[in-house]
Amino acid sequence: MKIIKHPSAEAVDNAVKNDEPLLAAVSFDGTTAVVSHIDEAVEHHILLMKAGYKDTDIDKFFRIVLDKSGADWTFVCPPDYKNIPYRDKRIKAFHKDGFNVITDFLHEMGYIVGINIPKRYRRHLDVLSNETY
Repeated sequence: MKIIKHPSAEAVDNAVKNDEPLLAAVSFDGTTAVVSHIDEAVEHHILLMKAGYKDTDIDKFFRIVLDKSGADWTFVCPPDYKNIPYRDKRIKAFHKDGFNVITDFLHEMGYIVGINIPKRYRRHLDVLSNETY
């Protein structure tokens, strides 16, 4: 995975060392991640623009905020994710893929922490919890 540290590797490494919160965007395919101190970028789409991406590329990245206590995942499944037409199947794939890709990113950054989906993003997961198996 290529990890782009914005504005510099030194700035991100210092934030990690001091356990400052980081903002990260990890590509859906797991090949690229962009990370910065949260105060440097403030929002994921701004972080991507600072790294040379278009702000509309936000729907190609998993979005997290992390520190040594854990990673909060902004769980927003795009309606065209992997061109899966059925909402429940799309959300399942997004959920599974996200946990795999985000975990890989966290490990590469040296974080062995849990991934949390904050309550305000759990409405998408209602589709999964209402299913019968």
